[in-house]
Amino acid sequence: MRTATPPAPPTPPTGDLLAVYLRAQATEFLRALRLHRETGAGAAPADDALDAARALRRSARRISGSLHTFRPLLDPDWAEQIRPELAWLSGTLALEHACEARLERLLLALHRLSGAPPLPDQAAPRARRTAHAAASSRTAQADTPAPAHPDPATPPATTPERGTLTVGAAKAGALLDRQLTLARTRAHSTALQALGSSRFHAVADKVALLASEVPLTATAQATPLAPLAGAAEERLTAAITGLPLLTAGHPYNAEALIHGLSPETAPHPQDTPWHQVRLLLRLHRYALEVLHGGESPQDARLEDSGEALDRHRDAAEAAAAAAHAARTPRIAPATAYALGVLHADQRHEVEASRYAFHQSWQARTLTPSPSS
Repeated sequence: MRTATPPAPPTPPTGDLLAVYLRAQATEFLRALRLHRETGAGAAPADDALDAARALRRSARRISGSLHTFRPLLDPDWAEQIRPELAWLSGTLALEHACEARLERLLLALHRLSGAPPLPDQAAPRARRTAHAAASSRTAQADTPAPAHPDPATPPATTPERGTLTVGAAKAGALLDRQLTLARTRAHSTALQALGSSRFHAVADKVALLASEVPLTATAQATPLAPLAGAAEERLTAAITGLPLLTAGHPYNAEALIHGLSPETAPHPQDTPWHQVRLLLRLHRYALEVLHGGESPQDARLEDSGEALDRHRDAAEAAAAAAHAARTPRIAPATAYALGVLHADQRHEVEASRYAFHQSWQARTLTPSPSS
């Protein structure tokens, strides 16, 4: 009777797998670039152009992140030249979407805080802002004295806008709409200029070469990837250890509101380490994608942690936008008050996101995922 031969242990992933991943991401980058050029002429729907820009950012982030994590396996001069350029491109393309999402978030929060009925989910963001701006222009007339009602026994009539949006909230929404729409327009122009610049063409040429040949070091093909991916996870764990999780373990942190509307325009001091953890978590996810051949392992707790940090970033930036609008000279007290309430609401969202991250990450630590 022949003895069955035990299966050979799986070969640990090495630099070859990294090269496959980078070539695939470079191909996605080039495909997204071609789609963006086709949709940029204006004949295609605007959503197609947004999808193309999002795909460009997605592949650029993954290439740049992988070059950072696995840089000992790559030609150092080449990696140091292309990595910051990809980060520049991804950040530039993200600005327009960030302004759009920030305005949408703030207008929805204003509706909620003022007791207005929720806006329809199926309404497009631009349509929502247009309706809000129309309501704002009408309610702004409330500062002028209204004529006396002809029948003293009849209560004065109130317009629907007056009943759903306070004057301060309406004017705050109009101010935010002006400021963030201007910022989005500028970001759009900046992105178009960037995509037409020689700097971008140089990046695209490097990515095109990457799609066919990855400049690995001589020893990369025999070097395992797991230690480098493990180092990325260790950096993430160390950064999380440095967070004030005991404070975030409670759903409210009063310190988050201190000096929120002060003349100081620097970012909130509590936010920076959390933003850094978000970036390190992203690098950890990309490293796992490389190890699993381009497929992100299913880990609901890791996804929940990432979503909580995304909400944290969005709420923190929305709070900063509300604070910036509140510093506008010569605005009405009611408008400033509404913006202050909006700022406080978004800082509470920041705290809620920190609490959610604490809960999800603690669950992941207590019950390690199969991919860990």
